[in-house]
Amino acid sequence: MKIDRRTLMAGSAAGLASLWLGGCSAGAADGPAPGFIRRQGQQLVRGGAPYRVAGANMWYAAWLGADAPYGNRPRLLRELDRLAALGLNNLRIMAAAEEGPLKNSIKPGMTRADGSVNTALIEGLDFALAEIGKRGMTAVLVLSNFWEWSGGLQTLLARVTGSHMDMGDPAHPWPAFADATARFYANPAAVELYHAHLSSLVSRTNSITGLPYAEDPAIMSWQLANEPRPGGSDAAIAANRDAYLRWISESAALIRARDANHMVSLGQEGTQATNGDAGLVAEAHGEVDYLTAHIWPLNWGWVKGDDLAGTWPEGRVKVVDYLTTHSDIARTLDKPLLIEEFGFPRDGEARDPAASTDFRQLYYQTIYDAVEESWANGGPIQGSNFWAWNGEARAAHPDYAFRDGDLAYMGDPPHEPQGWYGLFDTDTAMLQAVRTHAAKAKG
Repeated sequence: MKIDRRTLMAGSAAGLASLWLGGCSAGAADGPAPGFIRRQGQQLVRGGAPYRVAGANMWYAAWLGADAPYGNRPRLLRELDRLAALGLNNLRIMAAAEEGPLKNSIKPGMTRADGSVNTALIEGLDFALAEIGKRGMTAVLVLSNFWEWSGGLQTLLARVTGSHMDMGDPAHPWPAFADATARFYANPAAVELYHAHLSSLVSRTNSITGLPYAEDPAIMSWQLANEPRPGGSDAAIAANRDAYLRWISESAALIRARDANHMVSLGQEGTQATNGDAGLVAEAHGEVDYLTAHIWPLNWGWVKGDDLAGTWPEGRVKVVDYLTTHSDIARTLDKPLLIEEFGFPRDGEARDPAASTDFRQLYYQTIYDAVEESWANGGPIQGSNFWAWNGEARAAHPDYAFRDGDLAYMGDPPHEPQGWYGLFDTDTAMLQAVRTHAAKAKG
């Protein structure tokens, strides 16, 4: 790809930002206004009282909220009512999706392949945020994705370089995709496109409520990306370290220049994202308000889906160790910690909603026990968000695959088997565990 094309893409960022604006709000005064969540040492507080997060991931909220053929506002209202009835107070949702050449990315996106804005989907985010606020809940708005299922950083790179890599391509086995995507941080033109999206959304006025995003207490934090890694291989992590940290610092500063009311978070998994480098995890969270950790025992090989009974005991030890490691990092930084993604398969790694969830219940309880102990003892873990909410959605195909054009969005994103990790509205035992935990968050 020629340099003049790359320069053109970088130069177009300001124009792109102007297209996004639903209205502009000047930067707020120093310090958050009343009613906003902020950090106080290792705690989150709101209105002078502790704010304990009992939440879920619901990446697709904006898609349901769109007044478009792919939207379903009545379903969104039903799902939010179910979540509120469980006592949940926080949802982590996607506030970005980039269409492009990646084969597994969701369509439509919030920006099309040519970089133009999908206004209907952005207004779907407006609608979702308005309804979340009506129910006294808050949202974490995720501004991009390291992984391919929403386009993400790899797609932004493709827009300026003309080349891309698909996750899972046999010609490029792991960690090739992670190493390739991490080149984003040192590409000024790609970062400029990301910053244009960030700036325009932070400066947006909600088309439903008329309230500037920067003044909306329904937002808990802006999150830089879903699981941004500095690379996959040790060599890539070392090579990208400075650019990665610079991207975090500059992006956080850009948000704060436009919005003094809301916290900024990173969205990182923790040491799994840094090949065990706890020092890099601490450094990466130096410019944001709280730490995040994601825990995926099956994906990380800590348990086996076809032998949960035999592998869960050792897997549980690793889960507890991971919680301890990240609690220690949070104490060192004197910042809160949220376990904002944790997922586990159904028994036998089944996808059918009728399959049992005995080991998933044990896993959730392990996380919830650690969170509740921290609440009771003044520790840094301030809450959690399970992955993810499927609600009334059901897989549209016998093979549990997602196909372009499917509209039964669920917590399992389009590249994954539908029903793999999410909670359905019929998961009675799981929902009771969530409800009991959420009640303790209010205690």
